[in-house]
Amino acid sequence: MDDTTRPRLHFTAQSGWINDPLGLTFRDGLYHLFYQYVPGVTEWAPQQRWGHAASTDLLHWTERPVALEPGDGDDGVWSGSIAIGPDGEAALFYTTVDLADVQIGKARLARPTDASWDGWVKKDVVAELPPGVDVVAYRDPYVFHDGTCWRMLMGAGLTDGTATALTYRSEDLESWTYDGLLATRHRDEMEPLWTGAVWECPQVFRLGDRWVLTVSVWEPTEPYYEAYAIGDLVDGRFTAESWGRLSYGPSYYAGAAYADADGTRGLIYWLRGVDDPAGRWASAHSLPHTLRLDGERVIAEPHASVAEARVDSGTVVRDGAANLPLQADLELTLDGPGSRTALEIDDVHLLVAAGEVTVRTADGSWSMPVRGTSLRAVIDGPVLEVFTAGGTMAVPVPSIASVRRLEVQGGGSVEIWNLR
Repeated sequence: MDDTTRPRLHFTAQSGWINDPLGLTFRDGLYHLFYQYVPGVTEWAPQQRWGHAASTDLLHWTERPVALEPGDGDDGVWSGSIAIGPDGEAALFYTTVDLADVQIGKARLARPTDASWDGWVKKDVVAELPPGVDVVAYRDPYVFHDGTCWRMLMGAGLTDGTATALTYRSEDLESWTYDGLLATRHRDEMEPLWTGAVWECPQVFRLGDRWVLTVSVWEPTEPYYEAYAIGDLVDGRFTAESWGRLSYGPSYYAGAAYADADGTRGLIYWLRGVDDPAGRWASAHSLPHTLRLDGERVIAEPHASVAEARVDSGTVVRDGAANLPLQADLELTLDGPGSRTALEIDDVHLLVAAGEVTVRTADGSWSMPVRGTSLRAVIDGPVLEVFTAGGTMAVPVPSIASVRRLEVQGGGSVEIWNLR
């Protein structure tokens, strides 16, 4: 019998705890996904590993051997990224932590032992906190090429409440030089968006003809949401021209940037609160999201692989009811920007009204902007992800043993596809 408590299209480990997705890379026909992993427990612990999984389609994953474990000078092997050098060789950068102070890490390099990426050899520490920079947190190396040199970002928060990313530069991915602060924003700045006291997992990449900075907003010791800035990157300094919010709801955090087989940019997240009722595994990863620019906003949508996983021609429901499979892709079309539409999916209540979508479950209620007349929702067992032009939301939902019931009320129509 199928395990209806486990999502099929969102990665989960067979057992143990996972959190941040890391280094998602397409290589030789396979997507390689790494992730923070603690075997044998279903709660966070500092003795993190880098787990490893592979997929051909970004939706159906096969676990591989653990890539990196504590030891050899690491009490914990924490978040980081993978860069591919001009020679085609991979360089893995991770946060090595000491249990005496896990908030202040160092960046360490690892290299693969073969083309499978199943084995890695730890190399030297390549970046650490420079003298005179006082921080409450320092971690999460992200490495990219800015067109002139290699750049490494380290997420941090200064002791005065300023969130920041430190930047380092290199010509060869081996030797790194500290190069100052990429960007800063104080926790007291509230308009147009609050971005906390620490930036975790800061990342910079090209999107269209612009540079985009994404950060996971963290206020010791609480994670919040994913924010972004659109701007310019010149000589290792990012100047933000606009700020926006990508994620809403209780689950998304630690977005990891990736490029798919076609070079399309996207993010994949850790999903908090998606846990096995039987206590075998804890946490999941989101669907892969693709990103696009719409003026001064970044729009996230489900990766094209989700539509490719549809197995029928779709069923349209308007002011009526229908059965939903455990895995379903829903497209809601509103009658107009101000129209009111309610969806009841078993014990999940989704209401679109006054330009906002609100999702309510037994555990809480969360809202985000719609900005338009369309909405996309993907149900995958115990996970609901909602996409609008105003943001994305992930919510854990009650798991059931068979089929869900959908009811549409108040206008608008929903087209439903089964997903394999």
